[in-house]
Amino acid sequence: MKRSLVEARLRNSLEQRPGAAIRAPLTSDFDLNPGMRPAEPRALVQAAVLVPLIERPNGLTVLFTRRTDHLSRHAGQISFPGGRADPADADAVATALREAREEIGLDPAFVAVAGFLDPYETATGYHIVPVVGIVRPGFALTPDPGEVAAIFEVPLDWIVQPQNHQRHSREFQGAARLYYAWVHGEHYIWGATAGMLMALVRRLAPD
Repeated sequence: MKRSLVEARLRNSLEQRPGAAIRAPLTSDFDLNPGMRPAEPRALVQAAVLVPLIERPNGLTVLFTRRTDHLSRHAGQISFPGGRADPADADAVATALREAREEIGLDPAFVAVAGFLDPYETATGYHIVPVVGIVRPGFALTPDPGEVAAIFEVPLDWIVQPQNHQRHSREFQGAARLYYAWVHGEHYIWGATAGMLMALVRRLAPD
């Protein structure tokens, strides 16, 4: 998949500066489980992730991290670099790039922001802005050992193939919860990361 196609199909702006009116996220952990959505509106923690698309000779790849097993939340799960917004962050892009530098040592100088996916609401109460960045080769990564156990890449062309995205279910609070999943080698991608990945697939390969 070409970089030009990716850039053409992403949102080119989001109102995410501090103090800006934040609209309700359009995608969420509840998309496949509408009955699990909280009945009352709730305050959401503002956050952002970087969806890094690496320019490789054979095409773009998507970079993921695997969280360490000792974390109190989402231990061992696959994720994008990211986290909650800091008051000093100018916008969602600043949050995503700062978190990527802190978590995996990615120098922002190698990242060109290509656009955005729709904001994503998690069941745990986060409003996440996915910032899609094209990463040119030559970068070096240094994962934070307290947060990141592994870094790996998956070809974007493989991710968008319909036969590779699945729907799985597991028991949650006495009910079956549906979720998207990708299984690539030893890596099991699910949860909010898979939800945002599905949003990316729908933008890039809507058919």
